Formats: sequence, structure tokens, C-alpha cells
Amino acid sequence: MTSDFSQYTLGYDIPALPGMKVEEVQTPALIVDLDAFDHNLLKMRDEIAKYGVRHRAHCKMHKSAEIAKLQMEQGHACGVCCQKVSEAETLARAGITDIMVSNEVCDPYKIDRLAQLPKLGVRILVCTDNLPNIAALSEAAVKQGTELEVLVELDCGGSRCGVADSAAVLELATAIIAAPNLRFAGIQSYQGAAQHAYEYADRKALMDTAITITKDAVDLLESKEIHCDIVGGGGTGSYPFEAASGVFNELQCGSYLFMDADYRRVKDKDGQYLPAFEHALFLLTSIMSTDIDGQAVCDAGLKAHSIDTGPPEVFERPDLQSLDYSDEHGVLKDPQNTLKINDKIKLVPGHCDPTCNLHDWYVGVRGGVVETLWHVTARGKFY
Repeated sequence: MTSDFSQYTLGYDIPALPGMKVEEVQTPALIVDLDAFDHNLLKMRDEIAKYGVRHRAHCKMHKSAEIAKLQMEQGHACGVCCQKVSEAETLARAGITDIMVSNEVCDPYKIDRLAQLPKLGVRILVCTDNLPNIAALSEAAVKQGTELEVLVELDCGGSRCGVADSAAVLELATAIIAAPNLRFAGIQSYQGAAQHAYEYADRKALMDTAITITKDAVDLLESKEIHCDIVGGGGTGSYPFEAASGVFNELQCGSYLFMDADYRRVKDKDGQYLPAFEHALFLLTSIMSTDIDGQAVCDAGLKAHSIDTGPPEVFERPDLQSLDYSDEHGVLKDPQNTLKINDKIKLVPGHCDPTCNLHDWYVGVRGGVVETLWHVTARGKFY
């Protein structure tokens, strides 16, 4: 069923309307190939079934409640992850009922806001890596008359957040169990550095260490009769390792759904680029100048996409190459001068997460026709 977009003005509020041809979409705009999207959604559903683990889909990537619901309903995700309290608030108010903030929340005002969310009938989980934070979470939950589920974050090699050893995990887990209005939910163990280790051997070495560290912590807790309902982690680049480990029971993949250019550089054990998921997210852009021989300028600059992991790739046009990007312009190498004013091309973003946060809408396209629009519900929610 198509939503009613009659209250919006085309080009001012929204980049497209259902029924339009993709060539008519106002650019620059994020378009989603719905056939590729469906393939990726169902592929991950089948992957988690094959391994016998759960999938808690990470929504920091797309920041859309509508997409999160599809992941839970059609992709069989048990819940969702996000990184910020404001993201959790947005998703909860949109009807998502099982949300983990896979991050530390330390500011007192943010903790109080988080502790209020269970009043909406939402299961709320959050991570911690220090004793004072546990006390603050407990105090806020008592004040609000709610319960927060808390995971101990373990540094399994990423050198970011998390405690460094099993003894510290035990200390924090024991404190959570003793704290009023908190429930110990398990361990958060995410190896972020492994996600974009392009060579399989490098990635495996990182993951072997991460799995060993995590198993040691789980075994110590079990020896003290402390059970982990969740041993969570894993991303698009590493999930087969966690899923097959016998240690992790919950994955937190996000980018698999859209597949950006950087994830496409990750290789499997046979040296092939990750084949399971297809590019589904594109930045549609229009050519606005061809005055210089051998190049063209498009209307997608730095305000439309992130290039922190490198420039975007021109989709299915090996004759074209990204050269340079400024605020409102993108310069493309076009040696044969094939592009003309108002031609539309599709760019594969280098990094989907920050790119998605720059837009209000996804334009869902099937067979060259706009089928639907999805709101980037939590755009700008990073506090």
C-alpha cells in the first residue's frame, strides 16, 4: 500500500513521488533498488537461520523506523541496535519495541531520558564499561520506576570502549545484578577494526583473538553461575566468524542491507569480494556542466554524501571515475565525453552510514519506477 504524500511539495519537501520514473527524481537523492534491498534482507534472514543465531539489526546505518520494521517483520530480526539515546527515542516513538543502545550513555540527562523509554512498552538495553555508570543507570531507573537491561562491553581488540579482561567483566556483571532496577543481559563484544580488514587472513586473525577473549569472559561468568542471555557483536564484514564461533548468539549487522563501496572491498577466503549482498543504495545525481574536455560535473557534493572511506564509485560505468568533491559539486573523469547536461548517474557511496544521515528520504525504486518513499526518521539524531 502506497503512503499518501499529498501534503508534501515535490522538490521542496520530497525528491520524488510514487509512480515517477527514476529519471524524474529530484537530485541529489538517495535511491534504493528495492529488488536488491529485498535480496539483502532475505539473505541475512537465511544466514541467521543457517547459523542458529539471532540478528539484532543495527539501525545506526539507515536511521529509518520503516526499514527497521521491515528488518524485524520480514528479516526476522529479534530487535534493533542504535548508538544514541535520541535514535532510541525516535525508534521507540515510531513503534519499535526492542532496542539496544550498543554504546555507553554517561550524561545524566541522557540517562534519565533513556530510563523513561520503557514506559512506552519498549525493552531497552544499554552497554556499560565502568562502575559509576552502573550506579547512575540504576538511580535513573529507580527514579523513573522502570527497568533497564545492561550489557558489559568488552574490548575484544577494537581499542575503543569496553573493559579489557574477564575479571573486569565479572566485577561489572556482579554490580549490575546487585543494582536496583537493572538486569544483567550479557556481553557486548564488537570488533570494529575487523569489519573493513579487506584481506581474509587479516580479518580472521583479528576475529580469532576477539572470539578467544569473549569466550574467556563468558566462561568465567558461567563458572560463577552468571548466564549471558546475549553475547552480541558482529558486523557485515565479520559476522560469519561470530556466527560460527559457538560463543556469540546475537549478530549486529547493519550495512549488509545497503552495501557501500568500502564493504565491497572486503574479500572472502577465496579472494573474492563479498558476494552475498548486492549494492542497494545509490546517490542519484545529475550532470550540470561538461565545459572541460574529459570531465563532467554533477550536483552531488560533500553535503550529499560522505567520502571518509574514499570517493563514491560510479555504478556500472567503468569508463567514469570520481575525481574530486566540494560542497555542492562532484567532478567526474569522462575521457570519452559521454555525459550530457541533465544526464542521471548512480553513485555507490563510499560509506553509507554518514551519507544516510545527510538525507531526509529514501526513494524506493523498482523496475525504473518510484514505488515508495521511506523517511530517514532519526536523521540528525546523534545526541
